[in-house]
Amino acid sequence: MIPIVVKIETNASKEKIWQAITEVNQMTKWFFEKIPDFEAKVGFETSFNVKSTTRDFYHQWKVKEVMLYERISYAWNYKDIIGESLSVFEIEDVDGKSILTISCFGLESLPKNIPEFTRESCLGGWNYFANRLKEYLEK
Repeated sequence: MIPIVVKIETNASKEKIWQAITEVNQMTKWFFEKIPDFEAKVGFETSFNVKSTTRDFYHQWKVKEVMLYERISYAWNYKDIIGESLSVFEIEDVDGKSILTISCFGLESLPKNIPEFTRESCLGGWNYFANRLKEYLEK
């Protein structure tokens, strides 16, 4: 299946973007408020619950790849739900601007009967987070 891909362009430096996507005290301001801890270190794991109107989504993340100021990826699982996705954040400089590309792979491995796992729902969610991140970076 084709991955979900969302891009933002900003005047923020690669370093500032990196800090926003890897430091828990910043991640909780634009991403998930309940992230208890995060480290940009391969093998690091964290978990937290997000309640929707119909169910709990107990997130389980494991960092898979780290390239300082360039790329971080982590596996994204849910307790008691079969399937795994991979979220990849890539930062690049283009014509004096920074471009952050967020890609989500593996959506097809998640249950199709859960509305939050439809392509449209996931794309909407990633657009929401990307817009929040852009606003956060440009404050």
